[in-house]
Amino acid sequence: MPIYEYRCRTCDKQFETIVFGSDDDVTCPECKGGDVKRIMSACGFKSGESFTPSTGSSGCGSCTSTNCSGCH
Repeated sequence: MPIYEYRCRTCDKQFETIVFGSDDDVTCPECKGGDVKRIMSACGFKSGESFTPSTGSSGCGSCTSTNCSGCH
């Protein structure tokens, strides 16, 4: 069950959601609209005992350059 990042084209909210199947309908949690676009997620790489995010300077793996998922 992958977690995908989306951006709502109606209210511009960026959010993550678990997708169970390729035919799942994804709606925006903010405005409940269905006009959403899947976006590229920032990824990180684990090297040894430390986590190195591919973008930004945060040590959190769920943050992107425009959105912190709540770890801070």
